[in-house]
Amino acid sequence: QAQFAESGGGLVQAGGSLRLSCKVSGTSFGSYAMGWFRQAPGKEREFVAAIAYNGAWTDFAEPVQGRFTISRDNDKNALNLDMNNLQSGDTAVYFCNAVRGRLSRFDSWGQGTQVTVSS
Repeated sequence: QAQFAESGGGLVQAGGSLRLSCKVSGTSFGSYAMGWFRQAPGKEREFVAAIAYNGAWTDFAEPVQGRFTISRDNDKNALNLDMNNLQSGDTAVYFCNAVRGRLSRFDSWGQGTQVTVSS
Protein backbone atom coordinates (compact mmCIF):
# COMPACT_ATOMS: atom_id res chain seq x y z
CA GLN A 1 0.00 0.00 0.00
CA ALA A 2 1.31 3.40 -0.95
CA GLN A 3 2.32 5.59 1.97
CA PHE A 4 3.00 9.31 1.87
CA ALA A 5 4.85 11.43 4.42
CA GLU A 6 4.67 15.18 3.86
CA SER A 7 6.87 17.72 5.62
CA GLY A 8 8.14 21.27 5.41
CA GLY A 9 5.06 23.29 6.22
CA GLY A 10 4.98 26.17 8.65
CA LEU A 11 3.94 29.73 9.34
CA VAL A 12 5.19 32.32 6.87
CA GLN A 13 4.40 35.94 6.09
CA ALA A 14 2.74 36.88 2.84
CA GLY A 15 5.35 37.11 0.12
CA GLY A 16 7.54 34.50 1.76
CA SER A 17 8.63 31.06 0.58
CA LEU A 18 8.50 27.46 1.74
CA ARG A 19 9.68 24.11 0.39
CA LEU A 20 7.48 21.09 0.97
CA SER A 21 8.76 17.54 0.70
CA CYS A 22 7.01 14.21 0.32
CA LYS A 23 8.61 10.83 0.97
CA VAL A 24 6.84 7.91 -0.68
CA SER A 25 7.03 4.23 0.23
CA GLY A 26 5.15 1.03 -0.50
CA THR A 27 4.88 1.59 -4.23
CA SER A 28 7.00 2.03 -7.32
CA PHE A 29 7.52 5.77 -7.05
CA GLY A 30 9.36 6.16 -10.35
CA SER A 31 6.48 4.61 -12.30
CA TYR A 32 3.88 7.25 -11.49
CA ALA A 33 3.16 10.86 -12.21
CA MET A 34 3.02 12.58 -8.83
CA GLY A 35 1.17 15.58 -7.55
CA TRP A 36 0.38 17.92 -4.70
CA PHE A 37 -3.07 18.72 -3.39
CA ARG A 38 -4.27 21.09 -0.68
CA GLN A 39 -7.28 21.45 1.55
CA ALA A 40 -8.22 24.73 3.16
CA PRO A 41 -10.58 24.85 6.16
CA GLY A 42 -14.16 24.19 5.10
CA LYS A 43 -13.20 23.44 1.50
CA GLU A 44 -12.72 20.36 -0.65
CA ARG A 45 -9.23 19.06 -1.35
CA GLU A 46 -7.98 20.56 -4.61
CA PHE A 47 -5.25 19.91 -7.13
CA VAL A 48 -2.15 22.11 -6.92
CA ALA A 49 0.59 20.68 -9.16
CA ALA A 50 1.77 17.52 -10.90
CA ILE A 51 4.92 16.16 -12.51
CA ALA A 52 5.46 13.31 -14.97
CA TYR A 53 7.06 10.08 -13.78
CA ASN A 54 10.32 11.17 -15.42
CA GLY A 55 9.92 14.91 -14.91
CA ALA A 56 9.17 15.47 -18.60
CA TRP A 57 6.17 17.70 -17.95
CA THR A 58 4.64 19.68 -15.13
CA ASP A 59 1.14 21.00 -14.58
CA PHE A 60 -0.05 23.70 -12.21
CA ALA A 61 -3.41 24.93 -11.06
CA GLU A 62 -4.03 28.47 -12.23
CA PRO A 63 -3.82 30.11 -8.75
CA VAL A 64 -0.24 28.90 -8.25
CA GLN A 65 1.16 29.19 -11.77
CA GLY A 66 4.34 31.21 -11.83
CA ARG A 67 4.77 30.99 -8.05
CA PHE A 68 5.13 27.25 -7.35
CA THR A 69 7.63 24.75 -8.76
CA ILE A 70 7.36 20.96 -8.51
CA SER A 71 10.31 18.55 -8.72
CA ARG A 72 11.13 14.94 -7.92
CA ASP A 73 14.11 12.71 -7.15
CA ASN A 74 13.32 9.17 -8.22
CA ASP A 75 16.47 7.81 -6.58
CA LYS A 76 15.20 9.05 -3.21
CA ASN A 77 11.48 8.43 -3.77
CA ALA A 78 10.99 12.11 -3.01
CA LEU A 79 8.71 14.83 -4.31
CA ASN A 80 9.15 18.55 -3.64
CA LEU A 81 7.07 21.68 -3.96
CA ASP A 82 8.81 25.04 -3.89
CA MET A 83 6.34 27.80 -3.06
CA ASN A 84 7.23 31.45 -3.59
CA ASN A 85 5.34 34.70 -3.09
CA LEU A 86 2.93 32.94 -0.76
CA GLN A 87 -0.47 34.53 -0.28
CA SER A 88 -3.17 34.09 2.35
CA GLY A 89 -5.15 31.99 -0.13
CA ASP A 90 -2.37 29.40 -0.03
CA THR A 91 -3.14 28.60 3.61
CA ALA A 92 -4.09 24.92 3.69
CA VAL A 93 -2.94 21.44 4.55
CA TYR A 94 -0.84 20.11 1.68
CA PHE A 95 -0.83 16.46 0.61
CA CYS A 96 0.98 14.42 -2.03
CA ASN A 97 -0.24 11.44 -4.02
CA ALA A 98 0.29 9.76 -7.34
CA VAL A 99 -1.94 11.28 -10.00
CA ARG A 100 -3.98 10.50 -13.08
CA GLY A 101 -4.23 13.86 -14.77
CA ARG A 102 -5.35 16.15 -11.96
CA LEU A 103 -6.94 13.41 -9.89
CA SER A 104 -5.35 11.36 -7.11
CA ARG A 105 -4.48 7.79 -8.01
CA PHE A 106 -4.41 6.15 -4.59
CA ASP A 107 -7.07 6.17 -1.88
CA SER A 108 -4.49 6.36 0.89
CA TRP A 109 -3.29 9.76 2.07
CA GLY A 110 -0.64 10.99 4.43
CA GLN A 111 -1.27 13.35 7.32
CA GLY A 112 -0.32 16.32 5.21
CA THR A 113 1.69 19.36 6.23
CA GLN A 114 0.12 22.63 7.36
CA VAL A 115 1.01 25.85 5.54
CA THR A 116 -0.20 29.06 7.14
CA VAL A 117 0.38 32.41 5.46
CA SER A 118 -0.10 35.50 7.57
CA SER A 119 -0.94 38.83 5.97
